[in-house]
Amino acid sequence: MRSWDIFCTVVDNYGDIGVCWRLARQLSAEHGLRVRLWVDDLASLHRICPDVAPGIDSQRSHGVEINRWREPFPMLEPAEVVIEAFACNPPASYVAAMAAKQPKPVWINLEYLSAEAWVLGCHGLPSPHPSLPLVKYFFFPGFVVGTGGLLAEQGLIEAREQFQRSEEEQARFWAELRMPQPAIGELQVSLFCYPHAGIGSLLEAWAAGDTRVRCLVPEGTATAALSSVFGGQRFAPGEILRKDWLEVRIFPFLDQDRYDRLLWACDLNLVRGEDSFVRAQWAAQPMLWQIYQQQQDAHRPKLKAFLDLYCAGLAPECARAVTRLWQAWNRGDTAAIGSAWRDYWKHWPSLQAHARRWSESLAAEGRLANNLAKFCENLLK
Repeated sequence: MRSWDIFCTVVDNYGDIGVCWRLARQLSAEHGLRVRLWVDDLASLHRICPDVAPGIDSQRSHGVEINRWREPFPMLEPAEVVIEAFACNPPASYVAAMAAKQPKPVWINLEYLSAEAWVLGCHGLPSPHPSLPLVKYFFFPGFVVGTGGLLAEQGLIEAREQFQRSEEEQARFWAELRMPQPAIGELQVSLFCYPHAGIGSLLEAWAAGDTRVRCLVPEGTATAALSSVFGGQRFAPGEILRKDWLEVRIFPFLDQDRYDRLLWACDLNLVRGEDSFVRAQWAAQPMLWQIYQQQQDAHRPKLKAFLDLYCAGLAPECARAVTRLWQAWNRGDTAAIGSAWRDYWKHWPSLQAHARRWSESLAAEGRLANNLAKFCENLLK
């Protein structure tokens, strides 16, 4: 049984650890690998996997050994494959032990997801260490052939299709959340976003529209925006906020598996970062992505690259509506979001059909965990 170590520092809560936790689970369950996950913030992992106790430094869940990453780092034998997620730099003592190990471990920098064209030329490239006898390989997730693909478990699409066809499964899910089933003609929206000025404008647009909207918000997010629209009400799980055509319901933070089902059950998913962004695409429903903001607006080319790729199969006027709303949402443009939403809503049937086609096209490109395991195994031979 091959051994793998995955290192993760939590920068974007639930994005970094969300990706690493899904990957660790898949490598263990689907590839029979012995996986250790090293993470510096067990509290964030606990939110998406309640089995994990934030106060225990070493524990197991879903077949994965989970360890708190702290200094001084323990002296231990490195795994055969070492994954540093998003250039987080494993401890110096661990890297020195990698250099002393024979044969040398396969060292992978699992990069951030991007649709930019340059990714194709960099995926899989080696990078020799400047002073140690080690080579690091860059592994880029992506949306097209020639990249690492996207994370998706075996049977994910089949499980989604069964859920979306089954009124019984959906009824059980809404009951688990202690919510009534959606009313006929009511738009179900999940909202997971970073705090920014545009949220209130979108909520106001829904309230003033001509379609009933039920917006589902996990506790602890969008609090400032909810206050701006609804005043100083409580925003604890179970709370219901209403304004004209809009109803907002607050629910407890969900583990990853139940969050997937929430995305499957909603008509529109507002997501952020990387993990929920990918899961929204597998949900085969229209989505609105808020990208993680970087210094000097480095995130803007990444957003444009994805929009260009995602909108390529849409009619020009529909593509413009998607681009306008996504750009306004990511700028936090309070003056533009309302009219951008109304334009977007005009194309709703086309957007629904496109979301399903997009998900189907991704499923044909290969899965990240499979591609990564095969890449590393070839280097170990």
